[in-house]
Amino acid sequence: MFKKIGSELKKHVLTGISYMIPLVIAGAVIMAIARVGGSFFGITDIWDAKYADSANSFISLLHSLDGFGGLALGMMFPVIAAFIGYSIADKLALAPGLVGGLLARDIGAGFLGALAAGLIAGYTCLLIKKYVKLPKAAASIVPVFLVPVFGTLITVLIINYVVGIPFADLNTALENWLNGMSGSNQILMAAIIGAMVGFDLGGPVNKAAVTTAMALLTSGIYAPNTAAQVAIIIPPLGLGLATLIAKRKYNAEMREAGKSSLIMGLVGISEGAIPFAVESPLKVIPATVLGSAVGGALAVGLGAINQAPISGFYGWFTVENWPVYILAIAVGTLIVAGMSVALRKASAGEEMAGSSYDDEIDEAEWEA
Repeated sequence: MFKKIGSELKKHVLTGISYMIPLVIAGAVIMAIARVGGSFFGITDIWDAKYADSANSFISLLHSLDGFGGLALGMMFPVIAAFIGYSIADKLALAPGLVGGLLARDIGAGFLGALAAGLIAGYTCLLIKKYVKLPKAAASIVPVFLVPVFGTLITVLIINYVVGIPFADLNTALENWLNGMSGSNQILMAAIIGAMVGFDLGGPVNKAAVTTAMALLTSGIYAPNTAAQVAIIIPPLGLGLATLIAKRKYNAEMREAGKSSLIMGLVGISEGAIPFAVESPLKVIPATVLGSAVGGALAVGLGAINQAPISGFYGWFTVENWPVYILAIAVGTLIVAGMSVALRKASAGEEMAGSSYDDEIDEAEWEA
């Protein structure tokens, strides 16, 4: 029973996340473009209102772009809440979810508050639809009036007076704790996030770390995102590299998977490593966890700052201190590749092929 409930909750939350991520990426990238553009003019606070009426029209445009990006990024909480609700109760829960998510954002309840808003909206609408029965002549008002009105009312009341305050306090405490981190503590945090990202390669642990890191961008906290974006691409790059440097340890199918893994890694998709993890989890997962942890810790420890949720190669050069960022990726990739090769035996098919080939050479030499 509890396993089924947990599986359903995970499905609903992941649905919300899948709809939220494009908004986060769009908003953060637009903001990154504005801030990188501002840096060419020696401006480090392009978001400041004083640049809105700048004599330089390009600087004014960059200020506006930063605002547009912030607008998109600010939609992440209502959108995730709306689509968690949608996953539970279909379109009936969209309005309550949107309003609940906006309220969670405005009272500072953050990502956890938005998740709660989506779940409350979804299950509230589902219960109203299931248990409120009206005469046939009036049944049509349930989906168009009762569900949106009472679904929204119940959601906002619970968020504002029950759930919101503790989540807002928790969110503030988390932000203060992360902002107060420095030195070895921040490096340890980055290593933990990296390890989580490298653990299940796109699964719930990975998604929890990445989504939380992205949510913290709205509060101007960049170290978790830096660690997460480095860690996302290390497993597919490392495992793809392993198939190139130790071809005889991988059969033809896995070598083809390695080529795909390299490409997916370069564009920022950690799922490229999944075929290897499925084939040999006890040998692959320790390597991806360690490589991702080291890469994330190195990037943060050496002062790289990634302000956008972009892990692909096209975003590397927008990172502050990008040479050490790329170095961290390279080190993590080499750790994954090295451990994978060291822990793996040559595949049976390749050993047989190699023996047959050697025998043919020996026979040819003898006949000669």
